Amino acid sequence: MKQKSQLSLSRRKFVKTASIAAAGLSMALKTPLALAAAKVKMGFVYVGPRDDYGYNQAHFEGKAALAALDWVKAVDEENVPETIEVQKTMESMIQLDGAQVLFPTSFGYFDPHILKIAKRYPDTTFLHCGGLWDAEKHPKNVGSYFGYIDEPVYISGIVAGHMSKSKKLGFIAAIPIPQVLRNINNFTMAARSIDPSITTTVVFTGGWSDPVKEAEAANSLVDQGIDVLTCHVDSPKVVVETAEKRGIYSCGYHTNNAVLAPKGFLTGAEWSWATVYKNYAELIKNKQPIPNLVRGGLKDGIVKVSPYGAVVSDAAKADADKALASFMDGSMVVYKGPIKDNKGNTVIPKGKSYLQTDTWLESMDWLVEGVVG
Repeated sequence: MKQKSQLSLSRRKFVKTASIAAAGLSMALKTPLALAAAKVKMGFVYVGPRDDYGYNQAHFEGKAALAALDWVKAVDEENVPETIEVQKTMESMIQLDGAQVLFPTSFGYFDPHILKIAKRYPDTTFLHCGGLWDAEKHPKNVGSYFGYIDEPVYISGIVAGHMSKSKKLGFIAAIPIPQVLRNINNFTMAARSIDPSITTTVVFTGGWSDPVKEAEAANSLVDQGIDVLTCHVDSPKVVVETAEKRGIYSCGYHTNNAVLAPKGFLTGAEWSWATVYKNYAELIKNKQPIPNLVRGGLKDGIVKVSPYGAVVSDAAKADADKALASFMDGSMVVYKGPIKDNKGNTVIPKGKSYLQTDTWLESMDWLVEGVVG
């Protein structure tokens, strides 16, 4: 932590020196400095490593796709904690790199860190992954983007429902925020659409990245008879590899995890952030307004389904493909009543439906019938 602070301080000192030096430079349009200034400058901040096979790697792959655009300058920094350190990183990217738009990607970056820094830099746009922007409460230069990752998670649930012999699925989750609960519920409802007797046992680790707890939870679930395991943590690596070692199936998350489990990998839910980031870059390049709220799913190319593993049955593929087609044409409605929670309460009555675009789903605070935990 101390080393990180010193790095940020060093960058801030350099900013002052660079600003003084730049003041005396020629502003002729054809100079290299002017050409660099014409680029769209974008900054990305990750809470973990770029190569975690998970959440941070997915964002890094999106940022890396911008490298093919010669009119974009994209910078990033990894392993930035959800503390005042992210404020220092954002300020550094603005002052040193000239970032016009920042993508602080971790959930805990939003409040208070993004909201605080955004007020200091009204000419910079701050776009957060997952947070729900509120026009009545949040600055106009702040926005939110996210994908309906629960759609490919639903596909994973269908495949898991077909492939499970014990009818016991396992889900290792970080923190019970709405996005996580929504994934657990989609996975479970999809599996139970194949066999209503299926249950999903959930273990919350209490943190986005805790390999020791994730391994303990995975082994504990396998010991309880779970034969398909999935997760919503920053890096699925430990969970997927533990499932493979214990001889059970797994469904991946965030990126394609097939390489981690060559025998037992079924499918998974992936992000396609390159689509989102390129769209933002085009808006800035063309001096068009940036929307404060962006959402999209499979049909929008923001999320995708991992290729099926070799062990997946033809019947599982057929049902999964059918559901995928429904998501793609917009006819799939997952949250259609009656739906009960795992305490027996009716949370969505008969005749009531919520489409993917309904923000009510982003305030979810319940677990569906069939979830144990």
